Amino acid sequence: MTETVALPVRGPFDLAASIRFLEGFTPAGRPDAGRHRGTLALAFPAAPSWRPVGVRLRQEGDLGASRRDSTTGEGGVLGRPGGERETRVLAEIDAHPDDVGPATEHARRILSLDVDGTGFAAIDDPHVARLRQEHPGLRPVLFHSPYEAACWSVIGHRIRIVQAAAIKQRMAERLGDRVGGLASFPGPERLLTVTDVPGLPPVKIERLHGIARAALDGDLDAGRLRAMETAQALVELQRIPGIGLFSAELILIRGAGHPDVFPASERRLHDEMAHEYGLHDPSPARLAAIAEAWRPYRSWVGLLLRVRRELETAEIARGRRVTR
Repeated sequence: MTETVALPVRGPFDLAASIRFLEGFTPAGRPDAGRHRGTLALAFPAAPSWRPVGVRLRQEGDLGASRRDSTTGEGGVLGRPGGERETRVLAEIDAHPDDVGPATEHARRILSLDVDGTGFAAIDDPHVARLRQEHPGLRPVLFHSPYEAACWSVIGHRIRIVQAAAIKQRMAERLGDRVGGLASFPGPERLLTVTDVPGLPPVKIERLHGIARAALDGDLDAGRLRAMETAQALVELQRIPGIGLFSAELILIRGAGHPDVFPASERRLHDEMAHEYGLHDPSPARLAAIAEAWRPYRSWVGLLLRVRRELETAEIARGRRVTR
């Protein structure tokens, strides 16, 4: 069945910025995101049934108008912060009737619409203000689920990100279902039957099976992970074979969509922070202290820094690290 659901928006948001992110940020791996102008199409297995669903998203409301904040000088798209203007996202859900509700919640999380963003513009840091001005209305665009984020972390371990993205896409096309013209990544039950994936050694397939079992057991439920203390969630995730701290942080931030985590192991983010704040070889503790001013949106600011770095350096697309 197909059902259209309205997703309310609280705080600045621009779906077009999300589409540009998917097109331009190499790790996101969706160069076709803008194929249908102003519309974003997704296909993924939706927990808890793990049946494939399709979601087509479009934004309506006062989209063309932006405002310039008289105090910060920032422009942006309004998401009903003070009742001045209203915008919402319409989600056309193509799913089994029992999956419409879960698919709707997945869509809200994927676009970070399940977070009240009205306080984001109030972060009192000129560096953050500049990032907001560079990318008005952009919120983190997430993996379809913590399960897919975990699979990505295993697929991409010790290979180039562009190579990992190609392998993941081939897995979707070969092993997943097609919904709305898009290939969905295989759900955990299907993944458990896979014994060979071109480009992946047996140890990675074994680890993917471990992730599939964790997903079926509910250990990768986004709500469960976000409800935990951050440290505890990271410990829990690292109990899955093949998941270290870097991967656990990625799963929590870009899979579960936790809005307020400062990653301890994301070197590219640390390098970009040092560049932005004019620091020479700062310690992770020093950077974490700076990020305290970003609460409760530390994940959001981190994403903007990473996007700016990739757009300016294309270091991931080129497959080499850049010294700023």
